Amino acid sequence: MIQFNLLPDVKLALIKAKRIERLAITVSGAVIIISVLTLLAMFSVVDGLQKHSLNNVNSDIAHYEAQIKSTPSLNRLLTLQNQLNSLPALENSKPVVSRLFGYISQITPQQVDLSEVNLNFTADSIELTGTADSLSTVDKFVDTLKFTTYSVAHSSNNPSAFSRVVLSSFGTKTQGANFDITASFDPTIFSASSSGLQLTVPNEITTRSRSTQELPLFTGTNNNTVKSTTP
Repeated sequence: MIQFNLLPDVKLALIKAKRIERLAITVSGAVIIISVLTLLAMFSVVDGLQKHSLNNVNSDIAHYEAQIKSTPSLNRLLTLQNQLNSLPALENSKPVVSRLFGYISQITPQQVDLSEVNLNFTADSIELTGTADSLSTVDKFVDTLKFTTYSVAHSSNNPSAFSRVVLSSFGTKTQGANFDITASFDPTIFSASSSGLQLTVPNEITTRSRSTQELPLFTGTNNNTVKSTTP
């Protein structure tokens, strides 16, 4: 049996193209359906797991919160923790009292003997009590305090170390004079954060730090005291 294909080539190409189009549409539809089903499945799983996880977290938070609140003396513990955290700042703000002896040696004239030194870090004041060979030396001591300046590292300023210097009381005796001097000091000279701090004493005043002899700083009585009052 002999068959003849009488369809033209154009008709054959059109039929083939429609067959391919139907196949593409079918495959695309199947892919879209599978993708949508997969997306819905993933959304359901993620949504369910996330809600479950959040519920667990909220439950844990509530549990530990109740446990913390049931801790005895909780307020005291928190207060103690805050106080411990403030210790480094308090340590840095604490005045360096040990600098006092170096300062006293620098500013005290050779002919002056101190019997008592009172420091008040609340009022930033100092009181010096002692004796000297004459009232003239006491006046030099007062001037030394008035004109003493200081400097710190990386600064060109030279502010006064002491202010409001007052000879509050004085008197004469057979071998010299006694005195009581009060003054205010700049808190910077005792600050722990002041690096490279140096006092500058007037050159015309001869103090113990400029003497080649090792002279005692305080008199040889039993009442010699150095007192410090901190905030």
